[in-house]
Amino acid sequence: MDVKDTTKDAVVSPVTADVPRDEAVLEAVGAEKSLGFVAAFPHLQIEDPQLLGNLYATPAFQGDTGYEYEGEYTISAAWQSGLSMGNPVGQCVGALLAGYPMEWFGRRKTFAACVFGTCCCVFFQFFARSLEVLLTGELLGGLVLGAYVAIAPAYASEVCPMTLRGQLTSYINLCVVMGQLLANGVTAGTSKLSSHWAYGTPLALQWFWILVIILDLPFAPESPWWLVRNGRKVDVKATLAVIVETDRLEQAMEAGSSYLDCFHKANWRRTEISVGVCCTQVLSGIYLVNYATYFFQQAGLPTERAFDMGIGFLAVGFLGTVTSWFLLLHFGRRALFTSGLALLAVLQLVIGIPDCVPGRPTAVIWTQSSLMVVWNFFTTSQLDQSVS
Repeated sequence: MDVKDTTKDAVVSPVTADVPRDEAVLEAVGAEKSLGFVAAFPHLQIEDPQLLGNLYATPAFQGDTGYEYEGEYTISAAWQSGLSMGNPVGQCVGALLAGYPMEWFGRRKTFAACVFGTCCCVFFQFFARSLEVLLTGELLGGLVLGAYVAIAPAYASEVCPMTLRGQLTSYINLCVVMGQLLANGVTAGTSKLSSHWAYGTPLALQWFWILVIILDLPFAPESPWWLVRNGRKVDVKATLAVIVETDRLEQAMEAGSSYLDCFHKANWRRTEISVGVCCTQVLSGIYLVNYATYFFQQAGLPTERAFDMGIGFLAVGFLGTVTSWFLLLHFGRRALFTSGLALLAVLQLVIGIPDCVPGRPTAVIWTQSSLMVVWNFFTTSQLDQSVS
């Protein structure tokens, strides 16, 4: 199979010492044709979990699936936990399994299959009229979304110019934030409806992103790294010659190896760092982002103000992600990660202390909500980007 034309636009010559970095970045951006595609698909990764968190605060969803408590409808804690864990559990399995089709069929075909799977899973969610059916849709959707988690950084780092690798992998997080922001904006507008469309409309709009990606998919090149590794014919230019040599060395190193080698003494430190960093990101409370609107509502804000704060919460997250691009260049990932964890720990403690104030006056409610917005800025500007 001749993929000369496909990979020609996907890779540019490496940056040499005599080319200023700023000029190299501009040259790489001009040569890169697949940025739009890489930027598009992480929206699907996060819209579904973010929508679910917002549905808990939507009156129509509470009335249709919840129970009455002290004159108001609410979703039971058991079902909230079950629904919220359905997607992450599916993602864990999907992320582990995604590596095999990515190697067998390539990044592009695997991603296309995931888009089709997402389209089917949205049907379960949209037509669900019970929590049981919605949980099924969340579990199945999580399997596909887990594959996106594996494909996005791998594809972005392999298909983009070396000069843009850091910015583009970080940009995936920006796309996640944009997906969250769009989800909050839509649910804020539809939450005032009293029918099924109050929560059906946001779920249905996920099909719009599927259409956008399908239209963009034909223009996406296959990963040149995957082509070389599978012995496909490639137009060997300067950068691709490096890919071929690197792949040869990796194949020699991996010969006869298995996953058990990750736990051998020689590799244990790297395995520990990789697992620890990813686990710490989750354990730091990052999933509070999906519950932001519901948190504001439970903190005491009116439903309309809670959705408004949710939009502002994620808009600040967008700003934090953009800020991280400059912080990464000057301080590096380790410094951002450690300082970010320290700041988040202090902020979470400060957010929790006002709950001890008797009567929870309005000032306390707004203080906690405002501190949550500040917390999200440091989460997106320091912690999220340093893990990418």
